[in-house]
Amino acid sequence: MTGRRRSERVADPGTRVVGIGASAGGLPALEDFLSHLPAHTGLAYVVVQHLDPTHKALLTELLQRITPMTVRTVQQGMSLAPDCVYVIPPNTELTVREDALHLAPPLQPRGLRLPVDVLFSSLASARGERAIAVILSGMGADGTLGAQAIKAVGGLVAVQAPESAQFDSMPGSAIAAGCADIIAPPAELASRILACAAVPQSEAPAAPAPADPTPIPPDGGQTDPLQKILMLLQERTRHEFALYKTSTLQRRIERRMSIHGIRSHAKYAEFLTANPAEIELLFKELLIGVTSFFRDDAVWQALHDTTLPELLSRRAKSQKLRAWVIGCSSGEEAYSLAMVFSEVTAELAEADRPSLQIFASDLSADALAVARRGSYPLSISNDVSEERLSSFFTRHDTHYQIHEKIRDMVLFAQHDVILDPPFTRLDLLLCRNLLIYFDTVLQRRLIPLFHYSLNPDGVLVLGNAETVGRFTQLFAPLDSKLRLYRRQDQVSIASPEFLLRSFPPLSSMSKEFSVQPPNSTAKPPDAFQAAAEEVLLQVYSPAAVVVNADGDVVFISGRTGKYLEPAAGRANWNIHVMAREGLRKPLAEALRRATQHAGLIQLPGIEVDSADGGRFVDVSVQALSTPDVLKGMLMIVFRDTSAGAQRAARTAPGAGANATADDTIPQYYEEEILRLRDEARASREELQSANEELQSTNEELQSTNEELTTSKEEMQSMNEELQTINNELQSKLDDLALAQSDMTNVLNSIEIAILFLDQNLNVRRYTDRAAGIINLRESDIGRPLSDLTSSLHYAQMHEDAEKTLRTLVPTEKQITSDDGHWFSVRIMPYRRIDNVIDGLVITLFDITETKDLEAALRKGDEHTVNDSKK
Repeated sequence: MTGRRRSERVADPGTRVVGIGASAGGLPALEDFLSHLPAHTGLAYVVVQHLDPTHKALLTELLQRITPMTVRTVQQGMSLAPDCVYVIPPNTELTVREDALHLAPPLQPRGLRLPVDVLFSSLASARGERAIAVILSGMGADGTLGAQAIKAVGGLVAVQAPESAQFDSMPGSAIAAGCADIIAPPAELASRILACAAVPQSEAPAAPAPADPTPIPPDGGQTDPLQKILMLLQERTRHEFALYKTSTLQRRIERRMSIHGIRSHAKYAEFLTANPAEIELLFKELLIGVTSFFRDDAVWQALHDTTLPELLSRRAKSQKLRAWVIGCSSGEEAYSLAMVFSEVTAELAEADRPSLQIFASDLSADALAVARRGSYPLSISNDVSEERLSSFFTRHDTHYQIHEKIRDMVLFAQHDVILDPPFTRLDLLLCRNLLIYFDTVLQRRLIPLFHYSLNPDGVLVLGNAETVGRFTQLFAPLDSKLRLYRRQDQVSIASPEFLLRSFPPLSSMSKEFSVQPPNSTAKPPDAFQAAAEEVLLQVYSPAAVVVNADGDVVFISGRTGKYLEPAAGRANWNIHVMAREGLRKPLAEALRRATQHAGLIQLPGIEVDSADGGRFVDVSVQALSTPDVLKGMLMIVFRDTSAGAQRAARTAPGAGANATADDTIPQYYEEEILRLRDEARASREELQSANEELQSTNEELQSTNEELTTSKEEMQSMNEELQTINNELQSKLDDLALAQSDMTNVLNSIEIAILFLDQNLNVRRYTDRAAGIINLRESDIGRPLSDLTSSLHYAQMHEDAEKTLRTLVPTEKQITSDDGHWFSVRIMPYRRIDNVIDGLVITLFDITETKDLEAALRKGDEHTVNDSKK
């Protein structure tokens, strides 16, 4: 093994590290994978397998036989070097930090350990998109959470094809989680990983980022391959990527190309056309987010110490604050904000304690699913302090679960900041490290949108590589180094372009057209006039919306946030869902009446709940019949009115039937509500008793289930360890069988008779030559030496053997045989490798020729003497 070692070099920070996780049945897969890797790949390999903590592992020795790379058992602080294989020792957890390997005692008891997840999670943090995970045969789901972490930072995940695995649970779990980039047998995994690590450059020239969003032209031979790829993405997902930075697009596209072994954009575009499922995978690739809890500590400290306390000081007591986290990915940043807010408000009296509603949005449905679960791997302890872990998380065997009070502060929604209407009336907006993926054109459109979404003196938080650019008139820096900005209200309107881009709608995907009378020759107003008129409509006209017959909002004028609010979850712009509490029922009845009677319906003095308390509003609903483009739609107009005026109107003599909004609701609605309340109260009492009994039974079953689950996990872990040991021992047995065959052939090929005896002088082994001198057969194995007969004239052989075994002094004698042959019989102790005497070795050398020569020489000497005497 030492002959294969060469001078090792320490890995530079850019070296890719391949983490390999395996369990039961993993040794054959590991050998198959490593045997197909060349000696020089430039990659470092770290192997983690489920090992028996009480058993000496043989994995390092077994793997060294099949790879020309150096294989080493990890020691604490060992530096990573390319073209080396590092193997975890038993009863440890292995992590990668910077360029070194670190060992630690397992945190979990035997049976609940997940060493592969621990390695992969640390690898994701240490290497980011240069991390590679390989999951081979094994039972359970170890490795899946870690693979998701590597996938989230843009790394590569390769999984053994389940049909080629001895145990397919680990590969199957990773595949079911949707984090596998490559699925293949171990031998093929090696070549495909090396192909991806090389990252071939595209043969097609890079397409420059467009200066302005323009529709991608149909592919008639003039569209370059990159534009065609973006067109296919837009057709399949509706999302526009043309304004993303070209370098970002190319890097993510080429990563998918390398996985499939495609070397040009043109061929990849053809591949996408023939494989629509790959479009979805590419879409997810482009949405990979890099996030963590409390990323950039200084920013969160500033929010905790200064920004949030100042926001709270400017708000009324018990008022709800609103925040929007854009590009929230898997939710870490939104939950970080919720935790910091909880810490800031913990010192306030409960009656004066405001609440915070966080809207967290992202394009990735998969990332939002993770965020909604609020379940994170144990490795978050590297980013979250012990105090916060104990205050805001519940620790489980394999993960941390966010507390319900923090989870309830966040509403997650799939939302495209480019296409979808924004959340408004915000006190805080976080858009960190998202703008860096957009080109300058899109950045300049989003900054005014953020200004529109924030309340006066609202706070904008950007990433450390982002700024507000030239829009200094919109935002004043609170801390320019930390990218904290405050919304400015006194905005100059000297620039017509600013007016057009500072007020919604801002989506580049939709266009508005002016309505001209037929055959009109009037020229359109200039840009400044159009901008000014739009501002007047937005600021000074009453808030209004236009809805279709189904209640879907098709147009918004003015600020409607006091009356309408987007619902949590997937974007839904139906008026019945968006209407605030107190407005929903009267508005539904008014829309029904307006549709039936096509007249103006007035709803005076409706009390509407809002974040800053109740307010009264007059609502008008009008069915539209002209112009034709609006035919069949309804317009809803909102006008605030004072509470005092409403009370006076309600108590005034002669107040009509239409004085309050409640009168617009039919009487039978109220009767139906009362009846349903009575039935619900009776049912609740009946169900409460049954629920208590079921709850008691459920607690008992849950306790039993937990005990069984723990036992099952322990048994499964031990079974995996036994499988690993069994594979190692089987490999050793194969080696021993081969060695035994070699020894038998060596002994039979030499003309020396050899007899092996154990400590009781029983026959252990013999050569074919010995069987011709001492009467031996296969059935004599284990028979005492004293029971054997031979052709030797050596009656004292047994006594000499006992003496040698007792004194450890070799005995050598020259003995004749019945057929006249001479033998040199040597009796020596049998010494094992560990220097323990374990029997005797008797060798018999045929010295007949030597004796004959000696006799002839003596006879010649006698003749010479006799002749001399004569």
